[in-house]
Amino acid sequence: MRSRRKTGDKTSTEASDAASVGGLEGGSRSRPLICGNWKMHHNHFEAIQNVQKLAYALSSEDHQHVEVCVHPPFTDLRSVQTVLQSDDIPIALGAQDCHSSDAGAFTGEVSAAMLAKLDVTYVIVGHSERRGLFGESSEVVNAKARAVMRHGMTPIVCVGETLEQRRAGQAREVVSQQIAASLSGLDAAAVVGSVLAYEPVWAIGTGETATPGDAQDMCAHARAEVAQGWGSRAAEGLRILYGGSVKPFNAADLMEQPDIDGALVGGASLDAAEFARIVNHRLYAA
Repeated sequence: MRSRRKTGDKTSTEASDAASVGGLEGGSRSRPLICGNWKMHHNHFEAIQNVQKLAYALSSEDHQHVEVCVHPPFTDLRSVQTVLQSDDIPIALGAQDCHSSDAGAFTGEVSAAMLAKLDVTYVIVGHSERRGLFGESSEVVNAKARAVMRHGMTPIVCVGETLEQRRAGQAREVVSQQIAASLSGLDAAAVVGSVLAYEPVWAIGTGETATPGDAQDMCAHARAEVAQGWGSRAAEGLRILYGGSVKPFNAADLMEQPDIDGALVGGASLDAAEFARIVNHRLYAA
């Protein structure tokens, strides 16, 4: 496995090492985490077929080198959970969102408490579509991340700038502000027990292209911001995913970047064979 850049210590105090918080432990950065976000695709019959095909396409060696997670729609979660557990498939179950409250008069919402009962491991919070289409602020994202951790699951906290913000030279400022607000109030152990995902919103469906260098630059910036706010040990232990049009042809180059610890995959995860090629990207590395 390639060596990792050590992030410089930018703060005089550190709350703790990478440690467990509420049953959570920081994941190993030497083992990439690759998540498939199915968004609003696949009914529960299609979901079962897709996860079975994915399980067949992945080898035991793939699972040794890469941690794999799928994030079906809410209506599919129980069906996918049953398949994963009954067939002893080593793929983690993830959710795409949750509400910050455990229960209440919130028609149409799903709580972290409910997800935990389905043995969900990872929950995406603050996805660019939630921020952009549904107006979720970083304060809302922070509350959701806390709810996820409160119920023993790991939040995947998404950050990223739009095309307009990038063209205005505000990319770093926007990501810095989102990280600070989305992780506000968490100690270093809680931060390292989370996952951060950088999404270049400007490179999704705009015709613009994010190169591996672009992705590395912003993921390194995100890690430096974590180091400044929570200490170098938290920054070095935190897994940072890249989530911008990840495909089989660019996965190996992205995963070779020193500050990218995995991927949040959208459209390519809907096809089991294509997603499997992303998971076993090491076979295609130069």
